[in-house]
This record gives sequence, structure tokens and C-alpha cells, in this order.
Amino acid sequence: MTQLFDLIVRRGSVVTPSGIVAADIGCRAGRITALGDLGAASADRVIDAVGLTVLPGVIDTQVHFREPGMEHKEDLATGTAAAALGGVTTVFDMPNTKPSTTTPEALADKLDRAKGRAWTDHAFYLGASEETIGRLAEWERLPGCAGIKIFMGSSTGSLLVADDAALARVLADGRRRVAVHCEDESRLNERKALVEGGAHPRLHPEWRDAETALRATTRLIKLAESLGRKVHVLHVTSAGEMAFLADHKDIATVETSPQHLTLEAPDCYDRLGTLAQMNPPIRDATHRAALWQAVRDGVVDMLGSDHAPHTREEKAKPYPQSPSGMPGVQTLLPLMLDHVAAGRLSLERLVDLTSAGPARVFQIIGKGRICVGYDADLTLVDLKARRTITNAWIASRCGWTPFDGTTVTGWPVATILRGAVIMQDDQLVGTARGIPVRF
Repeated sequence: MTQLFDLIVRRGSVVTPSGIVAADIGCRAGRITALGDLGAASADRVIDAVGLTVLPGVIDTQVHFREPGMEHKEDLATGTAAAALGGVTTVFDMPNTKPSTTTPEALADKLDRAKGRAWTDHAFYLGASEETIGRLAEWERLPGCAGIKIFMGSSTGSLLVADDAALARVLADGRRRVAVHCEDESRLNERKALVEGGAHPRLHPEWRDAETALRATTRLIKLAESLGRKVHVLHVTSAGEMAFLADHKDIATVETSPQHLTLEAPDCYDRLGTLAQMNPPIRDATHRAALWQAVRDGVVDMLGSDHAPHTREEKAKPYPQSPSGMPGVQTLLPLMLDHVAAGRLSLERLVDLTSAGPARVFQIIGKGRICVGYDADLTLVDLKARRTITNAWIASRCGWTPFDGTTVTGWPVATILRGAVIMQDDQLVGTARGIPVRF
């Protein structure tokens, strides 16, 4: 008697922990239940993946979906739609909303807002603040919580944790790995005169220079080591930080972004103006080369898009009144597949950076690899497809991307979440069915 599956993905090149193999994938009740030659087995739906490569569902652990409080830029529905269209199946959303996500009530509100509206599975960070120190160890274990996020610089509301005394108190309050934005607030303030009164956006990486990032990262690691608290350093942008973090992998994991691996200063600021403005900044070719070396050396554990949309009207303000941030969740995979096509990294390394790495670092249950028993989260890609990224393709409410007009090789053609197709051929399919991530 043939086995009945809910879904079979047939004859694709499947990226498994054992390598890339030709295999069928059988899915039932949201999980992978068979992997190999499934012969004449039947299913409610069959996808022919001949000529396609099947990746574990992409996990983006740094997005800013702006809800609540800034829904004119983005909300959970539009942000997760953009993720699904880009081949992403799971996202971690950051706490700098209005109000900031700093309490169990605010976390519960976000989880409620996501029900029936989020296209992808999701978790939400709680933001550390001086007012919440003493409760973080309890709150970080709440269902749907991705962990604690610390802003050492450039925060909103009450989320700034700028001095070492407060930082140490946050690090001592809990056990899960803490995600940290490392820019030194005192140096930012010292150097702000470089741009006050107006400047060209190319001065953005001069104001927020590499020393600003390295100084904060060094302070963080020193305190983390003294307290035995593991940390995750977000969007690392500089050569000095990568060299330093390579010597502290026992305590720190490392993220960088596709934007920092793809763009470089001053070209991006000359071409794009404030559309290239983000924190920490896009830096010059020397720093970009160091990021790529860190990817090759294994120092980088994962990629995060730091998806942070603003409207075009907001970005059109004169620098530095213009807000920092750019959309990225939908372009993460196309950009990185293009780097694979160009020989800058292997497909297996890309999977480690976008699926296995996030699952390993954050101890996500049932995600990050194509294995029997795991969630049936799959991203089907055409490695040979040549496509041009356009603003018209972007589902984010902001409606633009700094990569408008960029032609890439490699494209996501289907996104499968727990055995259900949610995107196929650039179209959302079915209804939003995302649920909270389990840790």
C-alpha cells in the first residue's frame, strides 16, 4: 500500500546535512516524514522540482516590521508577505516599535497581532531597558520570545543601554544568548558635529566610523566574558570587529548582512544617497573584503537582513535628518544566490548562514535543516534564473529597494511553510498561516 502524504516535492536537488542529493521529500502534518526515492507514493499535492534546488526554509533573525506604531512604513502582514516572496519562512522581529516591546504585555500584543496575518513563522525580541532589569531572566523564557535585544547606540524610546554598569546588569539578568547592536553612544555624540547642519550621505560612515563599532563590541565582549553570558553581535560591518570577534568565538556569535556584503562606500552613497543610509553604515571596499574573508573563515555564523523600511518621503529628507534603514528581507536570498553564482561562497555555506546557523545559535526547535522529523520548511530556488530586482516586486509597504534595477542569477520560485505552499512563482498562495517559533 502506497503511503499518503500531504505534499511531495519530487526530483529536486536537495541540500541536506549530508550534502546535496537527488531526492523526493514527503511531508505530512507539517513535518518532513520521508526523504529519498518515494516511488509511486501519493500525496494531496505534488511539486515537480526537476531543475530546481531545495533549500531548508530561510530564517531571517533580524527584521523591523514596525508594528505597532509605524504601520505607515510596514506591518506584520506586509513584512511577512515580503519575506515569503523572498523565500524566507521564519523571521525574528525587533523591539523598537511604538511602544517599544519591553514587557510581557507588549510581547503578547505582537503575538496576537500576528495571528492570521503573518505569512511566516515568527518570534519577537524583548528590548532591554534600565526599567526592565531584574525581570529579563523571567521574561526571556516566554513563548514566542526570540530573546533579549540590547541597543548600545542609536536606539529609540527607552531602549538605549549605553554605559557599562547598565550593560553588565542586563547581561547578568538571564541565560539565553543576547543580541546586541554595537555602536558606542559616547563616540557617536562626540563625532556628530561632522554632519550636524547638513552633509552628504557619504559622510555617514565617517560619523559612525569603524572605531565607533569596534569600541562598543570590545566593551560588550569584555563584560560578557566576565559574566559568562553568551552574546550575538548583530550586523558586524568592520574589519577590526571581525578580527577581534574571531578571537572570542567561545562567547560571541556573529552576524553580517547582505547589504554590507554587496554595497560599498562611497559608491552606494553617490548612487543612492540616503537610500543607502543604515546603522551601522555601509563601509568601503576594504571593510567589505574583510567581511567576505570572515564568511570564508567561518567567523560569521549567520546573515540577517536588518530589514528596516522607511517611506520614500522620509528617506528624501536632507541628511542627517533622514532616517537610517532600508528594506532587505525580500532581497536577502536573491542577492546571496547571486554571490553563490559568482563563486564568492558555496551553496552549502549559504544554507549554513541562512538556516542551520540561526537554528543552531538560537536553539530553534525543528527548523534549519532538511531532515526527517523537522518542520517541512522548504525554499525552492532556480540557481540559473536571471532576474532583475525591481521596486514593483517589493511587497513591503515602503515600496522600494536599494537594489532596484540589479540583475541577479538565482531566484526563489516557491516557499513552503510546514508543508503548505505560501509562495509560488512570485505570487502568495493561500492564507497567512504563520505561528510562533518554538525554542
